[in-house]
Amino acid sequence: MRGRNLRGELDAFLAEREAELIGFRRDLHMNPELAFAEYRTTQRVAERLGAAGLVPTVLPRGTGLICEIGSGEGPTVALRADIDALPVPDEKDVPYSSTVPGVCHACGHDVHTAILLGAGLFLAQQARAGLLPGKVRLLFQPAEELPGGALEVLAAGGLSGVDRIFGLHCDPKVDVGKVGLKAGPITSACDRVNIRVSGPGGHTARPHLTVDLVFALAKILTELPAALSRRVDPRSSLSLVWGRVEAGSVANAIPDDGLAEGTLRCLDEEAWHAAPDMIKSLLESVAGAYGVEVDLDYVRGVPPVVNEEDSVQMLSEAAESMLGEGASVPTQQSLGGEDFGWYLESVPGAFARLGTRTPGTAHAGDIHQGTFDVDESCIGAGVRFLVGTALTALWEERQPTVEEPLVVVNSDT
Repeated sequence: MRGRNLRGELDAFLAEREAELIGFRRDLHMNPELAFAEYRTTQRVAERLGAAGLVPTVLPRGTGLICEIGSGEGPTVALRADIDALPVPDEKDVPYSSTVPGVCHACGHDVHTAILLGAGLFLAQQARAGLLPGKVRLLFQPAEELPGGALEVLAAGGLSGVDRIFGLHCDPKVDVGKVGLKAGPITSACDRVNIRVSGPGGHTARPHLTVDLVFALAKILTELPAALSRRVDPRSSLSLVWGRVEAGSVANAIPDDGLAEGTLRCLDEEAWHAAPDMIKSLLESVAGAYGVEVDLDYVRGVPPVVNEEDSVQMLSEAAESMLGEGASVPTQQSLGGEDFGWYLESVPGAFARLGTRTPGTAHAGDIHQGTFDVDESCIGAGVRFLVGTALTALWEERQPTVEEPLVVVNSDT
């Protein structure tokens, strides 16, 4: 590695391939597929990797794939991209707008896929030349939006033998050429909480002869979040927010059932794991005070993404060396959910936010909107960043020997 101009090699690679990668992204954008239905996307990626001499393995459900680059001794670093689209209509007037009614890549997963493909093709060249100090495993993951795709990858042995894992996500609030980084929690756990209450019902003129179900439901709506805030460390940022409440149909009748649905979000893994039992206990206590029967349906979503500090430092080194001084910028904590957190429960790693906004643009929109799009020069920047990340991590994970000192990838490497 020492004495090689990695940035120059990437310049040459992207001069030849960047337009192709942008075209690949546009093809995916025109043909989006929802979670666990990404058959065409999987096939397109597999064909492109196979043409480069790689041997991808499609996951058991038939969507998503794993591809190993390199062989022999040395550490293994995993790079992940999600490949599914959203049930959101495409509202953009562009030549590559979605051809599938009601479905589009409104979260940038087509961009993630093109970037990981490009990084994989370059790293395959490095491996053939004997310049890869270990192995890189590409994870093209289905169903991030469902969620559940990360668990499919794990069940298929996707992290077996992996020392460290990295991922990225488009961020329209960050300029192209910049990467947002944060050690510790960067996204939140997100679970669904569904509560149904029931009672005998009755007339509003005689609430004392029955169970005032609406009043009891209102108490649950207010007291449950308040009680939770006193049962966990405030630094965990655990919050329960209701999104749907339903009870009754007329003004003068006490209904016999009602429901409340909401989401629980949390930044701390310990508090997240304890949340279902805490909610069950508190709910039974509040409901018991007002005489209603209660049923809790707690649906696990995703754990928080908690970036490991050493891995964030590797991302920062890669950004500065591959994209230039000042490319690594701080980013804020999000309460959105991201199933990359499942991987970080198994191995250390980190998740980055890739800038996709054209510099100088005041308002670039937001993800999960039908108008979402990117400055496509972010694809080349993303390839540089992931390649730099993989090589930095491999060299730092590699155990030095007397003959071979540890080398960190930088612009002069």
